[in-house]
Amino acid sequence: MAANPLPRTITPLPRTFATLRFDNVFVRELPGDPLHGGPPRQVHGALYSRVNPTPVATPKLIAYSQEMAERLGLDEAAVTSPEFAEVFGGNALLEGMEPYAANYGGHQFGVWAGQLGDGRAITLGELINEQGERWELQLKGAGQTPYSRAADGRAVLRSSIREFLCSEAMHHLGVPTTRALSLVSTGETVIRDMFYDGNPRPEPGAIVCRVAPSFIRFGHFELPAARGDFALLERLVEFTIRRDFPSLPASRTRQSGAKNGSWKSANVPHA
Repeated sequence: MAANPLPRTITPLPRTFATLRFDNVFVRELPGDPLHGGPPRQVHGALYSRVNPTPVATPKLIAYSQEMAERLGLDEAAVTSPEFAEVFGGNALLEGMEPYAANYGGHQFGVWAGQLGDGRAITLGELINEQGERWELQLKGAGQTPYSRAADGRAVLRSSIREFLCSEAMHHLGVPTTRALSLVSTGETVIRDMFYDGNPRPEPGAIVCRVAPSFIRFGHFELPAARGDFALLERLVEFTIRRDFPSLPASRTRQSGAKNGSWKSANVPHA
């Protein structure tokens, strides 16, 4: 897989996006893969790989969260502009965005699976809003990454609708989770076996923009630990405390416990 093409970077920022400011400290301070894009592979000594979203045929905004948009500093004019669908459909970048796919490990079906990574998610950057809050913007279904393995890196409309609605519903139920900014159709089809009965068929494709203060997960720490790369693990731990929990290092343990309890109370099987 060659480096994904990207038609353009929107610069200077249109008036509707002029207040947006990015501070991409994750890619600035932590070690990344020296190869941009590239084929699916094992990536060692790096916490991310730079990769561009793969452009789609005709991105079209289907839905968005007005509450989340306003928190990011995006008004209705910005969200309904042609540039918004282009950016959050993966066809363009705003000045200041630095897209990447994260490298992490984890368990699947109760078994350690080794390297997993963002197989169909691409983080666009870290946005700082007017209140000084840090929000990472991530496209799910934006195309292949070095962690896609044999998959196509895309998402279908039905699962994207589910994620968009459930993310916002869980938030308003008081369950800590990622937020959803937008749902964009791609104008392309994706082949999926909906019922797992050996009859794959084309379905409409879509991309969700997920939003969170941080997309660092337990698997980010598990992978370097499992590989014995303790220098990388130490750098990640220090970075996470400094950026996400500067006031009290022990707060992560308490917050994680509270999050797990909230997810279980909502009958979600794993947090």
